[in-house]
Amino acid sequence: MNGPVQCERVERPRSAWRALPVARTAALVAAFTALLLVPALAQMRGPASVAPVAEKLLDAVVNISTNQTLKGSEGAPLPKVPKGAPFEEFFEDFFDRKGGRGPGDRKVSAQGSGFVIDGKEGLIVTNNHVIEGADEIIINFADGSKLKVDKVLGKDSKTDLALLKVTPKKPLAQVPFGASGKMKVGDWVMAIGNPFGLGGSVSVGIISAKQRDINTGPYDDYLQTDAAINKGNSGGPLFNMDGEVIGVNTAIISPTGGSIGIGFAVPSDAATIVVEQLRQFGETRRGWLGVNVQSITDDLAEAYGLKENVGALVASVAPEGPAAKAGILDGDVIVKFDGKDVTTMRGLPRLVSQTQIGKEVDVELLRKGQRRTVRVAIGRLVEDAKAAPAKTSKRVNPKSRGGKGNDKGGNIRPPGQSLIGLVLAPLTDDLRSKHGLGPNVKGVVVVDVDPASPAAQRQIKAGDVIVEVAQEAVTSIDDISKGIERVRTAGRNAVLLRVEDGKGDMRFVAVPIE
Repeated sequence: MNGPVQCERVERPRSAWRALPVARTAALVAAFTALLLVPALAQMRGPASVAPVAEKLLDAVVNISTNQTLKGSEGAPLPKVPKGAPFEEFFEDFFDRKGGRGPGDRKVSAQGSGFVIDGKEGLIVTNNHVIEGADEIIINFADGSKLKVDKVLGKDSKTDLALLKVTPKKPLAQVPFGASGKMKVGDWVMAIGNPFGLGGSVSVGIISAKQRDINTGPYDDYLQTDAAINKGNSGGPLFNMDGEVIGVNTAIISPTGGSIGIGFAVPSDAATIVVEQLRQFGETRRGWLGVNVQSITDDLAEAYGLKENVGALVASVAPEGPAAKAGILDGDVIVKFDGKDVTTMRGLPRLVSQTQIGKEVDVELLRKGQRRTVRVAIGRLVEDAKAAPAKTSKRVNPKSRGGKGNDKGGNIRPPGQSLIGLVLAPLTDDLRSKHGLGPNVKGVVVVDVDPASPAAQRQIKAGDVIVEVAQEAVTSIDDISKGIERVRTAGRNAVLLRVEDGKGDMRFVAVPIE
């Protein structure tokens, strides 16, 4: 017989139910009651145990103890650790006071956590601040054995990661990295570490948030969890329920020093790139685009005519850098990098830093309302030496009048004209000297700011130089006045200014004109 078969409902007359034997009715009632009780009993027992997962992972998580000799007399500063780190103040907890606090060298001990990623080679990942400045590093394993670290293969202060090497007598238990990008808010996670020196402690929680920026470095992109993380958990792993490391526990927010359910871990997607570079080269080799960027505020979005404040605004371009060679200009808004959306300014440096050096990528940007794509070959970020500040390529303003500021009648405007709360003047040698402006700086200098004006609220100050108005170069006060008028005629409520300070730093500022 072909096709689906429709089942007919058969109804039993009420009289038939009345005719059921008492024993059979009692049995049905008991079975129905049991079905109702099963979920209730399961709830009383709690959620499924994580013991099978934890049991397989404990041996690969280690306790790290360090010793350091501090030179100097009483009051010499202790090694610095990131603010909010679970390791913070741990030096004081383990400070060796046996010899008193008089002049001379002092011994400091501290503890943290780590995990083995290669049992044959003896490679262990931890936080940089756990081992920073240590003279001796000892790895304590779950079975009670100890190994001295032979070498710190590499460390990276910007992501607070370090890679250590020991020589194992036999292969060590190890754990794999997982994909933090697959984790969702609400997913279960497990932290294992050495809180307060109590090694091998397990705590369970969920991913509370992703992509947290807690202002500890340029590449902040933390996973937030409510799994208990305390002092001594630094450098320990955050696992998913498959036993994969999806984060390296690094920091907490706490007024008491103990866990209040707000902990942060470096995502494994970022950690694996750094760890692999430390393993191969002993240092990080980050990608470099060659731009200084700033956030798109609501005011800037209005001035640019953008529907939403997403992307990274290019404040300046490094001469001869990858971006300059590809034709990226200051004032461009980068909205996509290598196929990935750039939703915030801080998102761009992270994407660039994780890109392979020499790789050619597509960069999608907005320029004066037009969307375009350029191809960029990523360079290498030099982190050892202080990079030269990015400077803007020179532009020639065809409307320039030699900086004299002539009006339509040919009269020279007096210095100190006020526009949108700014008292402006042409650049002179005296003003350059007064505000520390170099001879190559072009534009109109701000000599005073109305403290009640929107310009003052946007941190424009005396000594700043207005370089552009509405993305057009200016050399006179008249250029600024005309630029403001063009914006007003276009129906916009704010004018976009490009400002340079005495240090050579560039930024864009949107100032209301109503």
